[in-house]
Amino acid sequence: MNKRILKRHKRQVSRAKERVRLSEPDLRTPEQVRAAREASRPAGGRRNDPHALYSTPSVPDHAGPAGDAAAKADVEP
Repeated sequence: MNKRILKRHKRQVSRAKERVRLSEPDLRTPEQVRAAREASRPAGGRRNDPHALYSTPSVPDHAGPAGDAAAKADVEP
């Protein structure tokens, strides 16, 4: 039984080695890497401006509709 387990382990290791892909080295210069990092950063800092993701500021609703509801309540019999 030990031989069977050993053979199975060897098969698993050989199949795993076939699946491994080595990544290609980054051939860019350090200046190019820095420029790419700067270009990929968001325009506004997330920590400094919590509303940077929104294009327009939110407009708060005023209590206009609530006043109309109170006026309607007075008119009803």
